[in-house]
Amino acid sequence: MALVIDNKYNIGDTVYLITDKDQLPRMVYRFIVYRNEVLYTLATGTINSDHYDFEICDTKNILADVT
Repeated sequence: MALVIDNKYNIGDTVYLITDKDQLPRMVYRFIVYRNEVLYTLATGTINSDHYDFEICDTKNILADVT
């Protein structure tokens, strides 16, 4: 039985967090594969954080206002 990973983003992709008011660009640093989900580690500067694909977008939202 082969493992098929259905990742939406690849390592090295530039992405944005939907909830980030500043829309800072983040690089996909790694992804962690669980049984039913993929968790992405994103890096911006020296800060890394883990997120699910529904929190991430590949285009900058210049109208983001999550205050």
